[in-house]
Amino acid sequence: MHLSSEQVTDGTLGPRGSLAVGVALFSMFFGAGNLIIAPLLGVQAGPCVVPATLGYLVSGVGLPIATIVAIARAGTADALLDRIGHGFSRVFTILAYLAIGPLLAIPRTASTSFEMVRPLILGAQAGAGSAAAGAAAGAAVALPQLLFSLAFFAAALALALHPARIVRLMGKVTGPLLIGLLVVMVAAQVVAPAGDPLAEAQQAYATAPAVAGFVQGYQTLDLLASLAFGVVITSSVRRLGVTDPGAQARQVARSGVVAGALMALVYCALSYLGARMGTVAPEAANGAEVISLSSTLHFGTAGTALTAAVFLVACFNVCVGLVSSIGEYFSKAFPKVPYRGWAILIACISCVLANAGLTSILAYSVPVLMALYPMGICAMLMGLLPGSEAHAGAWRVAMACVGVVSTAGALRDALVPGLSLPFDALPLADIGLGWVVPGILGLIIGYIIEAARHGREGRGDSRG
Repeated sequence: MHLSSEQVTDGTLGPRGSLAVGVALFSMFFGAGNLIIAPLLGVQAGPCVVPATLGYLVSGVGLPIATIVAIARAGTADALLDRIGHGFSRVFTILAYLAIGPLLAIPRTASTSFEMVRPLILGAQAGAGSAAAGAAAGAAVALPQLLFSLAFFAAALALALHPARIVRLMGKVTGPLLIGLLVVMVAAQVVAPAGDPLAEAQQAYATAPAVAGFVQGYQTLDLLASLAFGVVITSSVRRLGVTDPGAQARQVARSGVVAGALMALVYCALSYLGARMGTVAPEAANGAEVISLSSTLHFGTAGTALTAAVFLVACFNVCVGLVSSIGEYFSKAFPKVPYRGWAILIACISCVLANAGLTSILAYSVPVLMALYPMGICAMLMGLLPGSEAHAGAWRVAMACVGVVSTAGALRDALVPGLSLPFDALPLADIGLGWVVPGILGLIIGYIIEAARHGREGRGDSRG
């Protein structure tokens, strides 16, 4: 399937074009983090897997796709965030792109891929043993990891340097390949389940499964990734021949629905896979263990290769999407360095961090993400609600309230973990949503302030 500008009719790409762009968008979103959360949810939720999965879909699928639509309606992420203020827009977007880009998410695509491929490359060399043996094993792993990272980022950069080809390749090749691999993995569990769901739900799933699932989806951080992917998808739609801004927004929304439907189907399948592994891996620490064990039980040694292929394709897709979209943003924000230069710089920094210092950076990058994510949700709601652009003052108050609460919590977690804060007494704070009530109150107060100001201006005009 080849997409070209000749296929544009009535300002749209048509069903086939919308499907291809939707699959490409799905591929950009669906990385290692998306793979490993739903299976672990399935294991831990046990008999409560359905409400837990529904909660997960709301935040893991609904929020990112809604953000894509909100950005498409506004034109760009900057245009949406500029309603709060140009300075806020620039700082927020740069921090978000750095956090989900070269400082965290992009290096993790290579390091996670290597961890899944390592057994195929090194075999028993990755084993444990004495401290001396562990040090020797670490040294033995360092060179293969470096070579793997160099090859991984060289391939990703080669594709990212030709952004017009990204949607076509992901929509036609790597996206369908990922979906096909996942179908094989889940189908084996459907045909011959390895185990049964746990008799009782674990952790927070035992008391509030839907809320616990929502929080897990919240931790995928795909809403912030939407800020980046919305740029490259909109640009790709424009390059494919949809030039009218309104038509671009509608086309991105249609493709977003395709991507959301695919994500929802895959998440449900992976959640089911995890649930049927409950009695087999009740103590699993993460979803990667669940997926790997399931594949090994069904396919033996070939299962290890299947798992590695799924993770490699997923991580590669996300890496290419992030390098391209973040490089495109910085080339427009700081035009003295062209897109090619930014893409190369992002790939090089990511390659270095994938091999050294990533653990310490994770400790600071994750709190930054958790500070930004609630503000991203606030911006998404602002972009979706009709007429919100006419009430920028009210949304500034709401954003300020959300930002103060989320930033205070993030700074506490980064610098003084365990410190008690007054914000901890807020409703929903115990499940990581303490910013919700302040945000709502801030919006109400902002509207009241706007109404009072307009009332004073109206009285002044009548006296004049």
